[in-house]
Amino acid sequence: MLENLTARLTRIVKTIRGEARLTEANVQEALREVRVALLEADVALPVVKDFIAAVKDKALGEAVVGSLTPGQALVGVVHRELARLMGEAHTGLNLAVVPPAVILMAGLQGSGKTTTAGKLARLLREESRNKVLLVSCDVYRPAAIEQLRTLAAQAGVDFLGSEASERPAEIARRALEHARLRYYDVLIVDSAGRLAIDQPMMQEIAELEDILAPAETLFVVDAMQGQDAVNVARAFGAALPLTGVVLTKLDGDARGGAALSVRQVTGKPIKFAGTGEKLGALEAFHPERMASRILGMGDIVSLVEEAHKQVDLEQAQRVAEKIKRGKGFDLEDFKQQVQQMKKMGGIAALADKLPAQLLGQINPAQLQDEGQFRRIEGIINAMTRQERARPELIKASRKRRIASGAGVPVQEVNRLLNQFEQMQKMMKLMKGGNMARMMRGMKGMLPGMR
Repeated sequence: MLENLTARLTRIVKTIRGEARLTEANVQEALREVRVALLEADVALPVVKDFIAAVKDKALGEAVVGSLTPGQALVGVVHRELARLMGEAHTGLNLAVVPPAVILMAGLQGSGKTTTAGKLARLLREESRNKVLLVSCDVYRPAAIEQLRTLAAQAGVDFLGSEASERPAEIARRALEHARLRYYDVLIVDSAGRLAIDQPMMQEIAELEDILAPAETLFVVDAMQGQDAVNVARAFGAALPLTGVVLTKLDGDARGGAALSVRQVTGKPIKFAGTGEKLGALEAFHPERMASRILGMGDIVSLVEEAHKQVDLEQAQRVAEKIKRGKGFDLEDFKQQVQQMKKMGGIAALADKLPAQLLGQINPAQLQDEGQFRRIEGIINAMTRQERARPELIKASRKRRIASGAGVPVQEVNRLLNQFEQMQKMMKLMKGGNMARMMRGMKGMLPGMR
């Protein structure tokens, strides 16, 4: 959806550039493009109609401010309406209750509910320093209990075992008592899902809601479901007093279609978005930032926040000192930069948050090639300490030895040395403070850049 809508809006800007103001004629033509893009992204038809009507109402007659062209002014209106449609501002979890604060996870089977419970537990333990207990009430799928046990161990939180022979209501009562007696801050309960909505599932989860009186009842929905997500959201919203939504698989192809539909249908805020399989791939959902990503403006704020969480600040400080001096940056530092990039998920994970102009500098064919990072590390590990510190020593015979040790062709060693040389040049440009020249120097510096 992001690529499609971004491409269409770019065409809109070109089409109505030069007009003095937004008129009914040029807005009508532009919004036809937006409507088609939203429908292709599988956004619910009623949501599309309301959205287009709101944009048209706000855009008509809007004067072009300063140097803005009508196309840019329309993009501004669309951005504001997209953010409003998705909730305007981020809404966090409300856990200000007498402990344990219970979080009940609801949703269909396959929506990523169990994985999201593990991700949420990790996030609460690491960011809020909460003492968290996980429990599964999914007695129909024994693998779900074991999956949650594994996720709890990976997240570093406690897990309360349950058996397929127990009733979900009994497990819920036992878990609540266990959490109270052992002074847990948060109890996360994973409920059973089905492949489709049915009455027994809704009755069961309504009973869990009565027993647990949760502080948060989160509806987990697959962002790639499209139109189906609307029907599922409506059914769960009618059966449960939902407090929020978690979108999963936002790293898939649909990217945002369900976000635009589900918020409107449930009337509940989207609180988190799952962006990958790893336990750390759960982000707080910011509507205005998602609107920027949909419009190709990128999401630099989230990128910076992710860097703060993942990057070793002491190591970054040492590299910064070398950059300031304009010398001393060696292949060991280069390897550490590659490792930091891997921690953040590589170029592919960052691409969605980059503005469209910068994204044009990335080679799409190389986005998913994690092997490049491993090759770089392998080649540098095959070097001696002296060679890492002084790459100019690496001539033909040394290149052959390094290539043999890393199990790669000599051309790969040459490519790495060229990338490193470009990075060194960029360090010197950064010292001089010439940003334009530095950006040109970045091309080809890291895997995926061109």
